[in-house]
Formats: sequence, C-alpha cells, structure tokens
Amino acid sequence: MPAERRDQMLAEHGPARLHVSSLPVNGVAIMRVLRAELDLDLASAKALARRVVSGVYAGTLPELEHVARKLRKAGITAAATRE
Repeated sequence: MPAERRDQMLAEHGPARLHVSSLPVNGVAIMRVLRAELDLDLASAKALARRVVSGVYAGTLPELEHVARKLRKAGITAAATRE
C-alpha cells in the first residue's frame, strides 16, 4: 500500500499488533512466512520475527491480518489486534 495511505490509516485508526501464541514458538517457520510475504532478506526476517514474538510488531490492521493469515496457514497461531 502506498506510504501516504498507510500513514492516513494509522492516523485515523491507530496501529494494530501481531501476536503469535503457538508454544513453543517456531522462529524458523515465522521467518519463512515473513521472508515470503514481505520479501525480506534473512537478517531482516530474523529481526522482524523477534519483534513479532515479543509482541511489538505494529502496522495497519489489514497489513497485519494478511501476515497473520499466512502464519496460521503455516500452523502458527497468530492474530492481529487493535491496541
């Protein structure tokens, strides 16, 4: 989504957070999904996976719901929620 529209959505609706609750958390599976969906290199996917697992990864609700769906398809319990 264009940055201007993303910023507008965040300003109007606030950020959402991505939460994972599959224990034990499978970091490799999370990184695999993040790399595929967000076109990240390995180092970036690893850093982002840490943010996801710790519950600090935020964005627009549609962005995070898309990633959460992909994580669920990979067998990881995930949900995007508004703060």
